[in-house]
Amino acid sequence: MEETDGQLPMEERTDGQPPEPEEDAPSLPGKELYEWLQLMLGCVLAAVILFSLLARIIVVDGSSMDNTLQHGELMLTWSLGYRPSRGDIVVLNKTAALTDSLLHSQAIVKRVVAVGGQSVDIDYASGTVYVDGAPLDEPYILETMYRPSGPYMQQTHWDVPEDSIFVLGDNRNASTDSRHDLVGPIHQDYILGKVVLALWPMDRFGPIP
Repeated sequence: MEETDGQLPMEERTDGQPPEPEEDAPSLPGKELYEWLQLMLGCVLAAVILFSLLARIIVVDGSSMDNTLQHGELMLTWSLGYRPSRGDIVVLNKTAALTDSLLHSQAIVKRVVAVGGQSVDIDYASGTVYVDGAPLDEPYILETMYRPSGPYMQQTHWDVPEDSIFVLGDNRNASTDSRHDLVGPIHQDYILGKVVLALWPMDRFGPIP
């Protein structure tokens, strides 16, 4: 009896050609759609995590940060592990100003000039901001700062509480910020992130100073 290697013999063709390989079994109906939906769901979840915990895209609303940032400009902010430092531009939750007259429809963008434990003094005669008695060098401001005319922005000295920040707009003469009696120093819990990159328009693309 002829010995075999334990495998079933392949069916031979009568034309002398080698047998054709067996075709793969057809995919199940809807399998490709299911795999595509899984991929899309994974991408959506990754985007939600990214823009909830790590970064956000924010639109500048108003002129208070001219000319560093301009109205309608798109910015990328970073929040994971962020601790505010003087000179940073930050995005604040719109409820940071706890009064209906000051609430914004968009997030608030300002520059940090002092952090918790520091003192801030403003000399409107010279247009100078002092932090812990030292004058700030502020090449980023749009123009010389003048004393506001409104009754709510006449204070000139602040002690910033721990876990809070004191913020000003770069366009000081058109900014409602921590100088306002109804705003003042803002708790860090209201910080959404630090502005790190200008995205749009393209001629403004680049790191934020």
